[in-house]
Amino acid sequence: MLGTIVNTATIILGTSLGALLKKGVKPQYQEGLYNAMGFCAVALGLNAFVQHLPKSQYPVLFIVCLAVGSLIGYSSNLTGRFNALVARRDDVSGDCVPAGGKRLAEGLSTGILLYCVGTLSMLGPVVSALQGDNTYLFTNATLDFVTSMVLASTYGWGMLWAAPVLFLWQGAFYGVASLSAGAIQEELITELSIVGGILIFASGLSILGIKESKTLNMLPALFLPILYFLLRSMIYA
Repeated sequence: MLGTIVNTATIILGTSLGALLKKGVKPQYQEGLYNAMGFCAVALGLNAFVQHLPKSQYPVLFIVCLAVGSLIGYSSNLTGRFNALVARRDDVSGDCVPAGGKRLAEGLSTGILLYCVGTLSMLGPVVSALQGDNTYLFTNATLDFVTSMVLASTYGWGMLWAAPVLFLWQGAFYGVASLSAGAIQEELITELSIVGGILIFASGLSILGIKESKTLNMLPALFLPILYFLLRSMIYA
């Protein structure tokens, strides 16, 4: 778990540094950062989708996962609950800024996806558990350090919420790989990358103001490929 702990720590450190820098960034420059993050998310999401879709052996699975995951997320109103939490925090501090909560929800969903959806973030914990090699995770930690600084300089301290999510995500892969090496299949990582790529793309469109997608409501879709492969392995065991 050393690699995952280091990865989580670098996100906390990078977010803290970025949030401190945010105070010195003028509003017009912050808008520029929003646009930059939006375009980057669109490009990264599209690249993940195009790169992994040809490898998929289940071409309909990502559609089902997105549809069912969105129904779960929208029925639970994850975005509304998060915005209400941010609003309560702002009320306590005497700083009620609804638009800020909305933007933080966009930034947090984008950050979680960028940190968690990627070969390094998913394969790294598996290699660490099976071989004791943390090279992938240390490399991912370096990338996440830079990404977290940029995100926090745009969205502020609220991006710290992404750190425990990454820890649980990578910890789950580490734990499953430790218990059963065959449980983590290449097909699973492919399907997660496809679904995650679409969600990252949607986050980018939302940040740019092209299409408000409420990506936080769609995040449950990311866990459905894991559920599918888990059930599949139990049935065909």
